[in-house]
Amino acid sequence: MSTYTQILYQLVFGPRAHQSCLKKNHREQLFRYMWGILENNKCHVYRINGVEDHLHIITHVHPTIALSQLISDLKLASSAFISEQHLFPGFDGWQEGYGAFTYSIKEKDRLIDYVINQEAHHEKTGFREEYRSLLKEHDITFDEKYLL
Repeated sequence: MSTYTQILYQLVFGPRAHQSCLKKNHREQLFRYMWGILENNKCHVYRINGVEDHLHIITHVHPTIALSQLISDLKLASSAFISEQHLFPGFDGWQEGYGAFTYSIKEKDRLIDYVINQEAHHEKTGFREEYRSLLKEHDITFDEKYLL
């Protein structure tokens, strides 16, 4: 029998020490690069967007790909790309951890809209509040001292 999956992930992470260094003028270049890495790893990417201190990726991950290894490879390659292209002065690598939240495909359009509207969303809500809300929404136990 073949393997069939349909798990939609929202991946969330940001720069080390939660620096606000992902300036808008070069974000699209970074997102295109990351999109290519994900596609090369058999992912179906629906959307990448973010603000100065974090980003969101909406993607399906192929069942043969380990999520933790995918994110590690994505961070490593994109860090090198940022450095080589001098995209974000002050960027010192990605934070160690990440958030990975799963959704039904039926939630895809709502989720994509949410990620598209990150700038407007963060005019009202800070990243810590957003991240805490995602953790609670997905019933993930966490320790406040380890939140970004």
